[in-house]
Amino acid sequence: MKRLPSGVYNETYAQDMAVIRTKAHWVLTVLALLLAFSVPWLVSPTALQLFIKIAIYVLAAIGLNILVGYAGQISMAHAAFMAVGAYTSAILNLHGVPFFLGILIGGLLAGIVGIIVGFPSLRIKGFYLILATMAAQFILIYVIEHWTDLTGGMFGIEAGSPVVFGYDFGNDRDMYLVVLVFLLAGTFFAQNLSRTRTGRAFVAIRDSDLAAEVMGIHIARYKLIAFFIGCFYAGVAGALMAHWLGAITTHLFGMNLSVWLLAYCLIGGMGHNVGPFFGVPILILLSEALTAMTTSLSLSYPWLLTAIIPLHDLIYGLAIVLFLIFEPRGLGHRWNIFKTSYRLWPFSY
Repeated sequence: MKRLPSGVYNETYAQDMAVIRTKAHWVLTVLALLLAFSVPWLVSPTALQLFIKIAIYVLAAIGLNILVGYAGQISMAHAAFMAVGAYTSAILNLHGVPFFLGILIGGLLAGIVGIIVGFPSLRIKGFYLILATMAAQFILIYVIEHWTDLTGGMFGIEAGSPVVFGYDFGNDRDMYLVVLVFLLAGTFFAQNLSRTRTGRAFVAIRDSDLAAEVMGIHIARYKLIAFFIGCFYAGVAGALMAHWLGAITTHLFGMNLSVWLLAYCLIGGMGHNVGPFFGVPILILLSEALTAMTTSLSLSYPWLLTAIIPLHDLIYGLAIVLFLIFEPRGLGHRWNIFKTSYRLWPFSY
């Protein structure tokens, strides 16, 4: 049941379906958008690069959250789908294809590959699906590395900066705005997807395949749709990363990235649209802080170098374990509790 702020009630279906329903929410939304678009002029160049990285990973994690959190499927190949989108867009850009068209084609190709990889989900699930998608991660990266005539192989490939109507978005400030627009569009789509027939079918399949099939839901169709949407997000995120970095290699899209994308969703909260916005910044900022700390300690105490380097991974892993123990439903669940308390205030029930 949807809880509304005290004193707020719906009179029409349009009001009931609205995402932003009160004047206070509209004011906060506008202020948040103004702040988001003002970031390039408020932070340092180094911090701006960190914001771009976070935004790209949030976009990829949103797609994985749709696939895993809503549809109940699993994917250990999300980084490989990012690679498909990245290499596709980079190759098309080098052949003169417009930036936005290249991004779209990269996302579509990643979605199509995702459908192919998702076919095993029609017969298997759980641990076996994990192994199937893990195999897809290695296969896709192997194909990219050995298709040297097209992808450049182990040496990678260059990706030109975005050019829209003759304007070159080659610097970090402009690239941040481009990534932010894609992130806002992806967030808007994901928020509305969860409220549609397709989104409800995803949740039904996640909760019980058998019950969903008895209700008349076409299991195979919606599982493949979930893989397509999730991988489309990954492809777009990978394409944006390629054009931001200017050059890419397969080392950027290894298995470790697939694992961390899943960790972002777990800490943020599976099945919560705000989950990636919590999980990605927390883990990336923690990683940056640990990197700075270990670098500083290794410079000050070089004799502790062998003990300090593993400390980064140890603390990083410990933080994830503590989150899973004390907040297993993710920070998105905690956010929902806060919203419920706010909406019911001043009543205690």
